[in-house]
Amino acid sequence: MPNKAKVRLWQVGILLVFLGLWEWGARTGRLDKLYFAQPSEIAARIVKWFSEGDIYRHLWVTSVEMLLAFVIGTLLGVAMGLWLALSPPVAAVLDPYIKALNSIPRVLLAPIFTIWFGLGMLKMIALGITLVFFVAFFNTYQGVREVNPVVLANARMLGADGGRLLRHVYLPSAASWIFSSLRTSIGFAVIGAVIGEYLGSAAGLGYIIQQAEGVFDTTGVFAGIVVLMVFVLALDYLVSRVEAQLLRWRPQEAEARS
Repeated sequence: MPNKAKVRLWQVGILLVFLGLWEWGARTGRLDKLYFAQPSEIAARIVKWFSEGDIYRHLWVTSVEMLLAFVIGTLLGVAMGLWLALSPPVAAVLDPYIKALNSIPRVLLAPIFTIWFGLGMLKMIALGITLVFFVAFFNTYQGVREVNPVVLANARMLGADGGRLLRHVYLPSAASWIFSSLRTSIGFAVIGAVIGEYLGSAAGLGYIIQQAEGVFDTTGVFAGIVVLMVFVLALDYLVSRVEAQLLRWRPQEAEARS
């Protein structure tokens, strides 16, 4: 395993070199400020947003939308994955419909959800659910199907019924698959919320970016993107900590993921 301190040093070094070249290019005119705002101006805009306090309202809205989409989408996906994995005939019938629904670009659903739910939070939550659901569904479905047949046969020989098989065999088998999808799911939940806000809303990080773009405010667009990136990185770190705790019963895997 590489030394963590050296990895962090390289990461910070690459970021500083990138920002330094970007700042130099913008200041010397090699980069058109109409398309590339200076990093120093972006940082100043972010500081201004947080000092004035209005950004917190937008962060709160995006956080609520993301969290609800993540929780609801994950629960629905896990439940559906378990059901179809344990019901092969039903899975065979629904397979083409699931694939067809998953193939729909989610951006195309945003106008439909706007008509159905308006510009409120429901539209963003619904869009996030459509992204999170399939991640949780496919991971759960595959995890249950990967159950060791020998373990399953032994459990049945010992008299385990459907409920006990689900609790002691199927769920533990699918658990690592479900946990491994958490990071991807949280990212998709944020994407769904931000895309919905960008295409029509009254608050949120996507709304900030869309408003800045509407007045050709390149600095505001980049500042919104940077805030969004930091927001997602913070969420990813929190999910990784939770995942490491949940996978304590598999120490080697938990250590590799952390």
